[in-house]
Amino acid sequence: MRTEEFKLDGGQVLDKVKALIREGNIRRIVLKNDEGHTLMEVPLTVGLIGAALLPVLAAVGALAAVATRMTLVVERID
Repeated sequence: MRTEEFKLDGGQVLDKVKALIREGNIRRIVLKNDEGHTLMEVPLTVGLIGAALLPVLAAVGALAAVATRMTLVVERID
């Protein structure tokens, strides 16, 4: 398993999460604030597609709207 971190402005977070989900080799996404505290942790399973993602994307969008900078930690499946 491989881990990547992206430091993003709040407005970029939702677009990045959508792009990562489309890639399809993501196991988990973790959103952290500037202090490194975990705000949200989203495990992504193979069957999680379409309408099942709407609540996840809505929550990510809500967090991104109130945060100025966030760290997006991505666990990829090798």
